[in-house]
Amino acid sequence: MRILALTKYGPLAASTRQRVLQYRPYLEAHGATLDVVPLLDDARLTWLGSGRQGRGVGLTSLVRSYWRRLCALRRARDYDLLWIQYELFPYLPGLFERLATRTRIPYVVDFDDAIFHLYDRHPRGLVRGLLGRKLEPLLRRAAACMCGNDYLLDYARQFCRAGILVPTVLDADHYVPASAPVPPSVPRVGWIGTPTNWRNVAPLLPAILPIIRRHGAVLRAIGAGAWARPEPGLEVVEWSEADELAELQAMSVGIMPLQDLPFQRGKCGYKLIQYMACAVPVVASPVGVNRDIVNAQDSGLLAETPEEWVAALDRLLSDPALRAAMGMAGRRTVEAQFSLAVQEPRLLGALTEAAGRRAPAAA
Repeated sequence: MRILALTKYGPLAASTRQRVLQYRPYLEAHGATLDVVPLLDDARLTWLGSGRQGRGVGLTSLVRSYWRRLCALRRARDYDLLWIQYELFPYLPGLFERLATRTRIPYVVDFDDAIFHLYDRHPRGLVRGLLGRKLEPLLRRAAACMCGNDYLLDYARQFCRAGILVPTVLDADHYVPASAPVPPSVPRVGWIGTPTNWRNVAPLLPAILPIIRRHGAVLRAIGAGAWARPEPGLEVVEWSEADELAELQAMSVGIMPLQDLPFQRGKCGYKLIQYMACAVPVVASPVGVNRDIVNAQDSGLLAETPEEWVAALDRLLSDPALRAAMGMAGRRTVEAQFSLAVQEPRLLGALTEAAGRRAPAAA
């Protein structure tokens, strides 16, 4: 089986690494080949997350990206299956999404974010009118749609005949608790993510930083970039793949605040899974899939209001034994539900089945 994966970003993006690239060794071990062609390179992703305004890497570069995507589609007949992440042409009408069907190659669509809300919930009525339903042609003709949570799956199943739940997972043999944990001299409440997602944390800072400082701890923001400014009790750290595991293992508590908005309800809770794999207890907003991942609150605590966040952090920072117990419960949850080893056979089966379906001709 020859698979062409058309991702939105290159390997710098967690969505590309965790939804596509980490499956390559398993697919190849079972006779499949996987070629990955991103729409946007890592330079544009870096600019998008920098918080800088202006033209960034340039309109010419963006046009070239769309041209490369067209060229990739022309080569699609050399493959047995297309694996499309999100959409083919962001912010272009649904007519362009029909090009996937023109290849006459079966394809699957992969969602780990509610990108459809970038269109149907856009603040500008013109965008909603022109693009609010742009994904429907792509989904109606897909052999399958692989979704990271039930919120995304409910949307996809309105149009796609084969919606499949494929959570975003990690390699539980790599993301492990520290073998000989040495608590940092200052306890760390950790957050890991991208600069644009820091907006979910910023509104809580006036409430949670005082309780964190009261316990002699710090909030360590990994990957927030220029969107977060250091202040007393807040450390801003650049993300790097080389340092990621050590940063996770050194956390005392991992947090995932989310605003209860439509786009956030489509989040797949990946940072929670990272924390839990490293036996770090969590505090999370009860939004979307977070409720399911922090099941029965045995691996952490759910907090909605600022007062609940303060109480949850106070409780965990005051009780090392509780942190240890919740951390190990989280590790067991990841091993049973959110590990790469559990999901690899399911994903291979879904791709193999989809490859056997011919895409209907475009209208």
